Amino acid sequence: MNRSHGILLAFALSLLANLGFGVMARLDWLVLPALLVGWYLADFLSGLVHMYMDYRPCPPGKRLNDLFFYAGSRESAEYQAMLRERMAAITPLERLVYDFKNHHPRPLALGRRSLWRLIGSSVIIAALPISLALNAALLVWPVPGWFAAGVFAFLVGGAFAQLFHASLHRDHNPWFINAGRRMGLLMTPAAHQVHHDTLQRDFATNCGWSNPVVNRLFNALRRRGYLEDAGLVPSS
Repeated sequence: MNRSHGILLAFALSLLANLGFGVMARLDWLVLPALLVGWYLADFLSGLVHMYMDYRPCPPGKRLNDLFFYAGSRESAEYQAMLRERMAAITPLERLVYDFKNHHPRPLALGRRSLWRLIGSSVIIAALPISLALNAALLVWPVPGWFAAGVFAFLVGGAFAQLFHASLHRDHNPWFINAGRRMGLLMTPAAHQVHHDTLQRDFATNCGWSNPVVNRLFNALRRRGYLEDAGLVPSS
């Protein structure tokens, strides 16, 4: 088992422990509302992150525009060598920023990403530490079931936000994605297309419940001179 598989397994086991010992073992009438609130907050976070990544400028001088505007086959040896060289010269955060911009003209590119590339950084930086902290809290304190439920929903929605985003750019998805769409817990590709049509609204990518609030925030920031269109594409 390699490192990435080990981290994902640890995260899955930690989530299951929180579900079993925190949510199912401490059920009360507030659990369902808390799950919905946690899911909403994860959707809101996905919108904020998406808005930030879309409009944060790529680092200058890294020649990422060579990749972004490459006219030949992206399977070619030339492009792949250029990709490795350019990605090695930037930080993990800058790679994420580039990926967000690159998927706008090439939406199917995001759908081809591996699970680890989609969620690995989110799991390492935030989701796994928070989940382990909840594991520890459940062992030490009488944590209410509603609180565990809200954190659990937020963790799942936050950690897998980019997987849900990528599923909007795939023709075939696992059963749980399709089930989530039927229940209204995950948004449809048609709903997400509204974002791609303008790049100025509907940034949330989980269920879209928070888009009205995120849209107001985006418009307020634009009126104050933030989030300029120049940030949407890499510079030289």
